[in-house]
Amino acid sequence: MSTSLPVCCHQIAYPHKNYSPTFIPSHQSVHHKIECQSITSQPVDSSQHAVPYIKRPDINFRPSIWGDFFLQYDSDSESTDINDVKQQEQMLKEVKHIFLSSKNDMRQQLNLIDSLQRLGISYHFESEIEEALEQIYKIFTNNKNMSTKENGLHFLALAFRLVRQKGQHISSEIFEEFKSNKKNFDEKISKDVQGIWSLYEAAQLRINGEVILDEALDFTYTHLNSLIITNDQLISPFLVTQIRRCLETPLHKGVRRLETMFYISSLSEEPSHNKVLLNFAKLDFNKMQKMYQKELGSITKWWKKTDIETKVPYARDRVVEAYFWQLVLSYEPRNSTARKLGTKLTKCVSILDDTYDAFATVEELELFTHAIQRWDISLIQSLPESMKVVFNTILELWGEYERTIVENRKSTLLLEYIKEDFYKLAKSYLVEAKWCNEGYIPTYDEYKANGIKSSAFPLLLLSFVGLGEFSNKELLDWIFSNPKIISATSTIAKIADDIASHKFEQQRVHVASSVECCMNQYDMSQQEAYKLIFKDIENYWMIMNEECLNLDSIPNPVLETIINFARGCGFMYVDYADKYTNAELLKDYIVKLILDPISIEKCG
Repeated sequence: MSTSLPVCCHQIAYPHKNYSPTFIPSHQSVHHKIECQSITSQPVDSSQHAVPYIKRPDINFRPSIWGDFFLQYDSDSESTDINDVKQQEQMLKEVKHIFLSSKNDMRQQLNLIDSLQRLGISYHFESEIEEALEQIYKIFTNNKNMSTKENGLHFLALAFRLVRQKGQHISSEIFEEFKSNKKNFDEKISKDVQGIWSLYEAAQLRINGEVILDEALDFTYTHLNSLIITNDQLISPFLVTQIRRCLETPLHKGVRRLETMFYISSLSEEPSHNKVLLNFAKLDFNKMQKMYQKELGSITKWWKKTDIETKVPYARDRVVEAYFWQLVLSYEPRNSTARKLGTKLTKCVSILDDTYDAFATVEELELFTHAIQRWDISLIQSLPESMKVVFNTILELWGEYERTIVENRKSTLLLEYIKEDFYKLAKSYLVEAKWCNEGYIPTYDEYKANGIKSSAFPLLLLSFVGLGEFSNKELLDWIFSNPKIISATSTIAKIADDIASHKFEQQRVHVASSVECCMNQYDMSQQEAYKLIFKDIENYWMIMNEECLNLDSIPNPVLETIINFARGCGFMYVDYADKYTNAELLKDYIVKLILDPISIEKCG
């Protein structure tokens, strides 16, 4: 038996199919303002029945904080400084030399690989890193002497993390040697600050059933947190910065580009840092910024051309924030096309979400969903103009996908899968709209099952991977089959979003979120529901970690893209806030990642 919510007051069946409701524009406010308004009747003569019109929910999302700013970067001309190109080529050679020089020293090589990844420049050395980690994995699996405490905790934990990140399974039993009488971790290792920091980061890659890593996580967190609280003066400023950062966001769960930004800014605190390595990373970071600016310029031009801001006034104007999501998936130059089209798709998903969630009636949405299924705009001629604009924008983007797929010689299967997933997304939105209209609170599992599609991640992943270098029929079939790792990531996206946004959304009549579903089903408080959902998120992370070790046939960069989306959710929805909707919370990060270049010191 379900508990009912009040019926959405703007969800009402029309007297006849051809009636087109009047949209009542929202007041122009820079703040969120929500009212569930009443249905009134239009004055008519006595010979006619009163025909109701609908005052839509008064939801005023804050306007874009960027406006036309990025239009200035929309240009076909290249402004590359030849001196910068030569400098980068020279530095690249020097870094490659450094890497080759570390070949015979495994500890040095591991530290260097870790630095290259943290600095965001490992994509320049993919084959070299792949080969090195493969050799290290073979050494660990073939030489039992590697798994002894004589090798040092930092070395073993770093090797464990880097090899597991690559998708190879190293047993967590290598850490048994650091336990006292095989029961608890030896308190003596707490003196090895770098070691327990590395173990804390390594434990983030644990899978279900790895009790030793569960224990390691508790042990290292307690001791690292204590070090920060007591402000131990014996720890270097660089290590203090790294520990503070990992306690806030472990590296494995951090957005790659943000982690690079933080690491670059702190590495100069390390007296022994390699200036060539750091300056190359800075130069590369600045070069990538210019690419991102140009991509955003092109996307902003497209967005302004659609005139969605005027024609669909109820939708969130969040172009730059949508682009950030694509940057989360991959920051490398090779995925430029995927980022640009993916941002446009993200915007179409966003306005579709707002249409189902904050504007249309159930009857309108049923018709709209059927039109998406048939891919036929003629079926919605009776609907409000704003909904026609939304549909037409989707169709125009579809045309751009067709052209891009032909130009880049990608599988046309991608088109069919995107179309089908778009329909599945619309259906999942419709389910939630009906739940709201009926006042139905689903079970937590029922809500999550629908949320896998309404998270939109399967659709966005199809687009991103389908336009990438690994795209082929087998890979697209796998993604479309909704495997366990994609299901886990999608669920994280849905329930993490709920925790951040449910209070704001429940100010109006709105579908129950996962929080309300837990509270209703288990008769628990809001805080208890949060605790349950956070625990669920941790469990899904362990599922993703395990799947990355099991999916040998899936390219590692594709798996990394999937994990990256979960990382983005952890960042976008942290501290009960939604950085996409409340774009002011994301502004400083955008400025640092895309607009402000990093100063580069001259190597002495």
